[in-house]
Amino acid sequence: MQPISRNDTHYDTRTIWFHWLTALLIVSQWIGAKTIDLWPKGAPQVDARSVHIALGVLLGLLVLSRIAWRMTGGRRLPDADRGILALLAKAMHWGFYLLILTAVGLGLSLVGLRGTSFFNLFMLPTIADGTRQTFRALRGNHELLANIILIAAGLHAGAALIHQYALRDGGAGADDSGVAVNYTSVVKASGL
Repeated sequence: MQPISRNDTHYDTRTIWFHWLTALLIVSQWIGAKTIDLWPKGAPQVDARSVHIALGVLLGLLVLSRIAWRMTGGRRLPDADRGILALLAKAMHWGFYLLILTAVGLGLSLVGLRGTSFFNLFMLPTIADGTRQTFRALRGNHELLANIILIAAGLHAGAALIHQYALRDGGAGADDSGVAVNYTSVVKASGL
């Protein structure tokens, strides 16, 4: 793990990209899940479900890569807050990782219980037998976690905006989350 950098004012480019790609995938996965059943039955619905599965796997891999980067090469900044708020910020981020990986795991379990056509190219096999009740319970928990993740992400964004615009303390994201200290440095660091 990198030592805390007291001289830097923003995260490294890779950390920032991990953060925003994760955020983008979370929102797109939630919207995609809510709209799968709106597609016409048959190939369009199979394709929508296949996109959801593929992006879910990508999200899981992205989060695992983000954790590995955070533990090995990512720049660490001092905590934005002290005491209990710093502890809560760290718990929130590790909780995000746990929730996301659990939601992905539940989603893959759903695929394994029912088997699914993947873009109408091949079948993802059924790897375990389960009752309809088991499937419904897994699906309900998968959806619940997705909603919790989205609400937590909204709270996280709200906290960043409060730091940026109300407190004006430069603490927007200075909690080792992958967000730059302020949004100007996000743009500069990411090359946008």
